[in-house]
Amino acid sequence: MTAGQLLRYLPLALIPLPLVLRQAGAAPTLVFAAAAAAIVPLADWIRRATEQVTARAGGAIGGLLNVTFGNAAELILALFVLAAGKASVVKATITGSIVGNSLLGLGVAILVGGWGREKQSFRRERAGLLASLLILSVVALLVPALFDYTERSVRGVPYPENLDEHLSLSVAAVLILAYAANLVYTLVTHRDVFAPPGEATEDHARGRDGAPWPLWRSIVVLLVATAAVALEAELVSGALEATSQASGLTPFFLGVIILPLVGNAAEYFAAIYFARQDRMDLVMTIAVGSSIQIALFTAPVLVLVSYLLGTPMDLVFSNPLELIAVAAVAFGVNAIAQDGETNWFEGVLLLALYAVLGLAFFFVR
Repeated sequence: MTAGQLLRYLPLALIPLPLVLRQAGAAPTLVFAAAAAAIVPLADWIRRATEQVTARAGGAIGGLLNVTFGNAAELILALFVLAAGKASVVKATITGSIVGNSLLGLGVAILVGGWGREKQSFRRERAGLLASLLILSVVALLVPALFDYTERSVRGVPYPENLDEHLSLSVAAVLILAYAANLVYTLVTHRDVFAPPGEATEDHARGRDGAPWPLWRSIVVLLVATAAVALEAELVSGALEATSQASGLTPFFLGVIILPLVGNAAEYFAAIYFARQDRMDLVMTIAVGSSIQIALFTAPVLVLVSYLLGTPMDLVFSNPLELIAVAAVAFGVNAIAQDGETNWFEGVLLLALYAVLGLAFFFVR
């Protein structure tokens, strides 16, 4: 086994650690940290297996797999937190994922990719589509909260409590249909126009991960890694409340900053890797596309599944700071995408905006 292969498999040793710690009666904070750390390499293996299947199945099926498995770690983690009755933390996680992908992930990628280069370029039409989708997604997510505010606070007219839930369910259905239409548009009807350069191929898969995997291996890795993520997510969820009390961090801060970092770590690493390769079209697709997927697919799915779990969740973000944060993301990404070019200083600006929002989230009580 080469040194590179050893480094690839070594992080998997983290997987049994949180179970051992829990059985040994360790502090919940240690269990939380160990389980969160174990999700990161598992998320990367899910990404790797998805890339291998996509290289053989083509863009359409690959797009479906990315919907199903691309944010699997984050979705599973949110489901366990939701099942524990912490809907407010799940909504904070949705906000944190949108903010983290488009500000932290994209910002670090632009900074690392642009360092030592005068500028990097990407196709404006593809980035423009992503920016437009993000703006529309954010507006759709803001509508339930604005509806609640105008009906309850401005007009002061009492209305049934479940009206927010009914509106959220309806909005969730519309968003999922919009995401399905986006898949058809980008992967089928306009694939030649919007497919990013360097779309996954068998040669590309071979270059990044050695010899191409057999299809059965890719499927087995997807299933096993997803099951392992579910186990680690259950441990994270179980230790969330105790970790909040022990660390002095609010559940809201853990949900909006820490949990998204865990669920999206593999995407951050991938964006940084491709940025250093000067493949900024792919970086924009990973970072901004992931935020769009959260808004158009993951969040609506969580709303629908919450009713099956018996813990109904709406899309009303009760903290106005969350609304400001997702709106800031849309404006920030649109500003970056307008000219089709990036430089390291633009990455710094995105990171500064993320830091400001993170500080505000830290002081929320």
